[in-house]
Amino acid sequence: MRIIARKTLVEFWTKYPRAEEQLKAWYAEADAASWTSPADVKAKYGNASILKDGRVVFNICGNEYRLVAWIKYEYYTVYIRFIGTHAEYDKIDAQKV
Repeated sequence: MRIIARKTLVEFWTKYPRAEEQLKAWYAEADAASWTSPADVKAKYGNASILKDGRVVFNICGNEYRLVAWIKYEYYTVYIRFIGTHAEYDKIDAQKV
């Protein structure tokens, strides 16, 4: 998958170093993946929440951080729409970010 934008992840793990290792692992796994449907994502990340319109919420460091991605399966592209603490995630609408 092509991931847009890694810079968002780097900025986040610079602020929250505890998340760095898991975000790097998520990035490497997503980069190597060829997801064609939400079922493919769910097979790899059973705790991911599948939302409407290609949105997926990934739990990072257990459930301490949340990553919202918009996946365009037909283009093999993952757009990072939000990364934040669980408390920050609770304040957003994952369908609209």
